[in-house]
Amino acid sequence: MTAAELQQAAKALAAMFSCFPQSALADAEMQLRGYLAAVQDAELGDVQAAIQRFIRGEAKVDNAQFCPSSAQLSIEVRERRLMRELMAKREGLLSSPPRRGGEVARRSRDGAGERRRQ
Repeated sequence: MTAAELQQAAKALAAMFSCFPQSALADAEMQLRGYLAAVQDAELGDVQAAIQRFIRGEAKVDNAQFCPSSAQLSIEVRERRLMRELMAKREGLLSSPPRRGGEVARRSRDGAGERRRQ
C-alpha cells in the first residue's frame, strides 16, 4: 500500500477498534502498527472490506464480541482478495466473446438454418 492508503487503512482500523472493547493496558499506537504490518502488502479495498465484515459480525471468528487479532484480520483480508479475484475471473468469463464458430457450428450440428430433405 502507498503511504496515503496506509493512512486510510489506519482510519478503518481505528473505527474497528472503537467498535470492540479494548484492554486499558493496550498500547493503541503499537497495536495499530502491528495490524498495519499484518496487512501492508494487501489492497486497501480488501482491508476495508475485511474490517467491515468484522464490524458487521460477518467474518469467521470464535467470539464476535472482541476485536479480531491481526492474524484473524490477515486471514479475512486474504479471503476478500480471493473473492475479488474469483468475481473478476467470473465477470471476465461472462463477458468474453463466444468461441470461434460457436454459433455457426451449433446451427450446423442442430440442423438449424438448413433445408430439410423431404
